[in-house]
Amino acid sequence: MILPAIDLLGGQSVRLLQGNYNAVTVVDSDPIAQAKKIDKAGLHALHVVDLDGAKSGLAANFKTILSIRQNFTGFLEVGGGIRTLDQIEQYYNAGINRVILGSVALKNPTLVRQAVEKYGELIAVGIDGKDGKIATEGWLEQSNISFETLLSAMIAIGVKHFIVTDVVRDGMLQGPNIDLLVKLQQHFVTANIIASGGIAQMSDLVALNQAGIQDIIVGKALASGSITLTQLAELEE
Repeated sequence: MILPAIDLLGGQSVRLLQGNYNAVTVVDSDPIAQAKKIDKAGLHALHVVDLDGAKSGLAANFKTILSIRQNFTGFLEVGGGIRTLDQIEQYYNAGINRVILGSVALKNPTLVRQAVEKYGELIAVGIDGKDGKIATEGWLEQSNISFETLLSAMIAIGVKHFIVTDVVRDGMLQGPNIDLLVKLQQHFVTANIIASGGIAQMSDLVALNQAGIQDIIVGKALASGSITLTQLAELEE
């Protein structure tokens, strides 16, 4: 599954450089129109992040996300500041196919367990960091917890889907951290490791797929034009 990314900040679709809220590039002032283009191109999945929510812990862009849901016919996953069962329920009722929990996985694993017990594979966990350690709060804080430690804990409570992002690679168009992704996929064979960050060209997608990574999120490469929606649609066929 290939998932074009729409990152929402102040109601606009943007890209951040290495998660830096002070390094913002507007991709599309109308993210709903952007979602329609992705849908029309024949892509079957979409990855949406509420960047305001990642900082505030509130569903700051919920109305925009709801409009995206109404205008995109495929699989839609949403992340960014989702830290309560009520928020998960809100997205579930809105027809979101998968909800991504981030910082809360590290800080409140009990909530993740409760969410998995209630919603099953609706729940995914985003594992973001650098130098093998987890970053939290929209990447604003760095922990001393390793990717492997958090993955093990989340798998133990029933999580199956993990969006893994090397923050250093994100938005840099220098290629994904294939070594990290493959190491995690090979070690945690029951998990679905979803690649995020650093995708620069079509050969990156091929390399990841050949290495056993099935689901890939593409953001900056689409915004820069180094990969097109048409190319992604052709790859999915």
